[in-house]
Amino acid sequence: MRLGVRCHDVIHGNLDELGERIHEKDFKSVHLALKKVKTGFKLTKGSITPGMARYVRDTFSKYNINVSILGCYINLANPDDDELKCLLDTFKEYIRFARDFGCSIVGTETGALNKEYVYTPENNTEEAFQRTLSSIKILVKEAEKFGVMVGIEGVAKHVINTPERMKRVLDNVKSNNVQVIFDPVNLINENNYDKQDDLIRKSFELFGDRIVAIHAKDFEYTDGEIKLAAIGKGQFNYPLLLSLIKEKKPYIDVLLESTTPEDIDEGIIYLTKIYDNL
Repeated sequence: MRLGVRCHDVIHGNLDELGERIHEKDFKSVHLALKKVKTGFKLTKGSITPGMARYVRDTFSKYNINVSILGCYINLANPDDDELKCLLDTFKEYIRFARDFGCSIVGTETGALNKEYVYTPENNTEEAFQRTLSSIKILVKEAEKFGVMVGIEGVAKHVINTPERMKRVLDNVKSNNVQVIFDPVNLINENNYDKQDDLIRKSFELFGDRIVAIHAKDFEYTDGEIKLAAIGKGQFNYPLLLSLIKEKKPYIDVLLESTTPEDIDEGIIYLTKIYDNL
């Protein structure tokens, strides 16, 4: 596997400092959410150009780092048509210039059936699914023009919130330009935390061939709630996930997420030790 990290989890003042600090940990790849990092320039609609994208790419290249995922997280189920169009237009802009960043995946979660982008039981309705599916189809059509993949990430509190729903998206879009960013902890909730092995195996069974990147974090079930934990200090079954990765996904990007500077070294050691001993 190729270990990487989300850029906005790394303390930095500019792109060069960001690249240097990521390189210090020997990470190979990054998940870059442009609006969440300190770039030294203002990012607004229409400001991405091939030149700007190549500047970012070349800065990371100095430190032997590649952009694995270009993050553009939008609410695909936003019920306001005008707001949704603006969100999709923003995502399309990232698609157009992804290759100039040296990246082939533009990633997003799937959102909620409200403008606030918060959990609602309506996320589980057919209306929410169809609205999300419609947005994904629009983005994939754009991605096909530029040879880019739309990476969809499932989340327990969002519209695409189970392995079965993810498989249904893939079956309905019918395009290899939609792929999966697999974050298994995102799919774990208070009702299924004790069935995580089944969830992991089911995901690989249903869409393992479409997983193009992995997000890595940990969780613990405490006082009836799911809470994030440092990698290796929670309840997530990394031996199972890493064994499936080693068998089926050689050299896939595994990107550490929600990791603090205090925990990052132990997390790297934990994951590497398990993987190497499989």
